[in-house]
Amino acid sequence: MANTNNRTVVPEAKAALNQMKLEIANEIGLSNYENIDKGNLTARQNGYVGGYMTKKLVEMAEQQMAGK
Repeated sequence: MANTNNRTVVPEAKAALNQMKLEIANEIGLSNYENIDKGNLTARQNGYVGGYMTKKLVEMAEQQMAGK
């Protein structure tokens, strides 16, 4: 069964993650994402934001692990 616990593991990173979410939403054309009713967006639009966040976080971790 999938883990449904969405708490932030490192609470100190919450602000940075929220900022990243807004930047990514803006990059994919969802300007003013912070004030948009997310229920009016398609699942695809909301999924893009989370998917790109995950992709960037994995890239950052890989670079850190590689010592770059």
